[in-house]
Amino acid sequence: MAKALSCPRSVLLWRYAAGGMMELNPLKQFLVVARLEHLSRAADELHIAQPSLSRTIARLESELGVPLFDRGGRLRLNDSGRLFRDHVERALGELEAGRRAVAEATSEGLGSVRLASETFLTLTGPLAAYKRAHPGVEIGLHWSPPEDMARRLRAQEVDLCVASQPIHAEGLESVQLFEEAVGVGTPLDHPLSGRTSVTIDELADEPFVTAREGHWLRRLLDRLFAARDLSPKIVCESDEHSAIADLISAGLGIGLAPAFARRSVTRAPVAWIPVDSPDCRRTVTLYWGADNHLSTAARLMRSTITSWDWNTGNPPANADD
Repeated sequence: MAKALSCPRSVLLWRYAAGGMMELNPLKQFLVVARLEHLSRAADELHIAQPSLSRTIARLESELGVPLFDRGGRLRLNDSGRLFRDHVERALGELEAGRRAVAEATSEGLGSVRLASETFLTLTGPLAAYKRAHPGVEIGLHWSPPEDMARRLRAQEVDLCVASQPIHAEGLESVQLFEEAVGVGTPLDHPLSGRTSVTIDELADEPFVTAREGHWLRRLLDRLFAARDLSPKIVCESDEHSAIADLISAGLGIGLAPAFARRSVTRAPVAWIPVDSPDCRRTVTLYWGADNHLSTAARLMRSTITSWDWNTGNPPANADD
């Protein structure tokens, strides 16, 4: 077993700032390998040769005096590696926060804001209102699965995250935006379309159109069926979540659909049926790093989103923090 590794953030920064020039590439490369736990895929993502990446990781382990990965058959981040990863994420995040803070302090603008979400359909209202109120702010939108959100917030790659499923991680603060029922969408001529409610058991043999694994819609579907020792019959997995309703409308199958989607002006003609299960719901939550520096632009974005009237879709009365 690898010996315990203690690496305070200040020591970590000192190591890689020796001589007045920070060598951050080895740390950034380590984070990619730690996330993927696969050298060849990490090398492809980084656009470098795998032998070069292997040497970088080996030098890092040699300097630290402990292995960061278990190599028995498949590369796995070990306890020391996880501890080091957490410090590296925070250290690089602090450097990025410092760069952005200096840029904000020396400019006359409000800074920039980076927002990550599983879907931006829910956020089009507040985003449009924010852009109208602050046309000069640079807004970066990033699609992100929920399992990456805590890491990205710790590393300060993004300022804010909106998730449709809980993020269980330390060092985050959050505000619940809204909770809503998730129903079943069917073609208008489907036998279930006139029902006032439907049970999961009644859906067991129905073909489903849904999102790919990892998306909150798919996780909810799998969880509802697994609770009854069932597996959904999936006939189509789509990365284009806006196309799911169109495929349902075309008669390809049925699918889970949040109540929010019913208010979309571009929604396809489908019937929406409540599911007779208290667990068939989603909770949408805004997250940010508890200790992260947020630019003025990010604080204004947080205020806009948290004060938005999600029931009516009306803009907040005051978007200031």
